[in-house]
Amino acid sequence: MDRPQLLALFQKMAGEVAEKDLAGLQEASVIADIGVDSLAMLEIIGEMERELGVQIPDDELVGIETVSQLLNLVEKRVAAG
Repeated sequence: MDRPQLLALFQKMAGEVAEKDLAGLQEASVIADIGVDSLAMLEIIGEMERELGVQIPDDELVGIETVSQLLNLVEKRVAAG
């Protein structure tokens, strides 16, 4: 899955969890600013893990503030298998 597809996947899942239309979501967006709190983030990560067949340890999520930072982490995990 390439970067635009990962962004679209996050956008879809975050939009469902936040109950918002996130059509204009940018990689520079701060996750908390789009209405996603820490519990919602764990829900989104769980869905992404299932969709992509990867595991993302909770401790790697510490310090993730922007969509770009999250996508970097997800890409790293997908590449590692």
